Formats: sequence, C-alpha cells, structure tokens
Amino acid sequence: MEYAMVDATIVKVHRHGQGAKGGASDQAIGRSRGGLTTKILALTDALGNLVKIILMPGQRNDITGVKELIANVRFESLLGDKAFDANWLIEELGRRGAQVLISQMPHRRSPLEIDREVYKWRHLIENFFGKLKEFKRIALRSDKTDTSFAAEIHLAAAVINSR
Repeated sequence: MEYAMVDATIVKVHRHGQGAKGGASDQAIGRSRGGLTTKILALTDALGNLVKIILMPGQRNDITGVKELIANVRFESLLGDKAFDANWLIEELGRRGAQVLISQMPHRRSPLEIDREVYKWRHLIENFFGKLKEFKRIALRSDKTDTSFAAEIHLAAAVINSR
C-alpha cells in the first residue's frame, strides 16, 4: 500500500461492559480522567479503510501500540499526528524505506520536512473514527471482552466500506 494513516480515539466503557474475568486491564479497559475508557489505535489505508486495530486501556499513550500495529504491514508512507512523533518510530520507518509524514512536536531541534499536500488527506482517518462512533455499541463500549469489542469494530468497518 502506498499510504498508511495511524491515529487513536477513546471510547467510554458502559457499565455493562465492565466486570469480565481477568480484570479490566486484561480487557483493554483503563481508568482515565473521563472514567473507564478504551483506546482504539487504528491503521488505515489512503482511503480511510481499516487495515488493523489494537485495543489498549484508555490512559495509555497513543504511541505505545504502534510497533505492534505496523508490524508485518507494508506501506511507502505513514501519516500521523504529533502524538506519533518519536525518534524510534522515525528511525524504524527509515529502516523500512518509508516516508515519514508525521506532524512534528514544536520542541524538536531539527524538524523533518513533510509534504503538506499529502498530510491534508489525514482527515480521512478522522472521518473513519467519526463513522465508527455512529455505531452505538462502539461509541458506548458495552462488550465485556476486548475480543468481542474488536469483532464489532471490524464488522462496523466492513459496513462502512460497503456504503
């Protein structure tokens, strides 16, 4: 694939989605300022179609699951926001020969040049999350297990792609 986009969003956990065996951390549920939440880290293609997701507890940093997310996925360029500006990720993309299109943190000593025209298309992954949250069972995570919640996300992504 030519372009891949990475981003994360948070969904609140409904009270029916709590209490699975193994505890909350085993089910990608974490306590953040907004209560119990789950973070959805997604990788999409250039058109905003889902390629891969990882579920994490809501208080976890966005960049935490990126290594696992991009493993075994080929792309020529990776688009991401400032949350994904990390030296190890830029070095990993350089080793792969992929172009880095990640918005830089303002304190970076030597900012990388990014193609602004291509970066403008990053809104497609934001649109994907907006469409995903139109599904009530995803917007209010009511599944106890992370596997059933991930299955619902994949099902909703298939419905979104078929429209």
